[in-house]
Amino acid sequence: MANQMGKTEKGNQKGLLWFFGIAFFFSWLFWIPTAFVVRGANFPSGLKEFLESPLNPAAFGPLVAALLVTLAEKRGRGVLSLLKRVFILRFPKIWLIVSIVLPMIVFGGAVWLSILVGARSPDLSVLSNPPFALIGFLVILLTSGPLQEEFGWRGYALPRLQTRFNPLVSSVILGICWWIWHLPAVFIPGRFMASDPIVFMFLGIVIVLTSVLMTWIFNQTNGSLLSVLLFHTAMNWSIWMAMPDMRLDLVTCLLMAVLGGIAVYFVWRNNGLRPIDLRTE
Repeated sequence: MANQMGKTEKGNQKGLLWFFGIAFFFSWLFWIPTAFVVRGANFPSGLKEFLESPLNPAAFGPLVAALLVTLAEKRGRGVLSLLKRVFILRFPKIWLIVSIVLPMIVFGGAVWLSILVGARSPDLSVLSNPPFALIGFLVILLTSGPLQEEFGWRGYALPRLQTRFNPLVSSVILGICWWIWHLPAVFIPGRFMASDPIVFMFLGIVIVLTSVLMTWIFNQTNGSLLSVLLFHTAMNWSIWMAMPDMRLDLVTCLLMAVLGGIAVYFVWRNNGLRPIDLRTE
């Protein structure tokens, strides 16, 4: 039994290294040339248009990595099991509401607070068009991060990290990797909300805190990918509704860190980050 557990742990470690390596390589393979293109580098016209277009697949790195590594480890059955995690519903459905409301309070709330303190001007262009705002939720789910990332970060990596580390340490490790993964996008105008290196540094704190909150949601919902897909979507959606230009400033970033820190504190005080047995096949 101990020997089998040792083999499983070594397999998880090896799989994680492959996962992070492929996720970074795939995304940076497309993001780094794009950063050069927008700064005037001489690329063939067809390649330049592709890199600057919405068809650039860089954001799919975590999804591609999760599918490839799972396919190598568990074949088609493993891939199917990973995809089916989005349909896990064996948990109190109140958690689906928490998955949507909590990020709206933390992230949307931070933007509105920054407006109230005069750090940025209000922009009601999205809120003044409710049908557009509602459609935006679905568009963000499918094209702006959640679908491209969560099958990898939370679907593949988090359960395996938690076989070796406690939920808090797993969240911090994953949050740091998640933050660094975005680095090349900082240098591509319009591709990421932080284009200033200082803001990006502080955003690292926000992303790690977000990772802790998402681990809490993930564990409380028995490893449901639906819950973290909703959380990630509601996070981006609430920011977009309050800040349509998606240009993050330092004050707003710090407010996100404060509200996120408060939420993490309450989760911690209520023993919300207790270990949970999550199957990794």
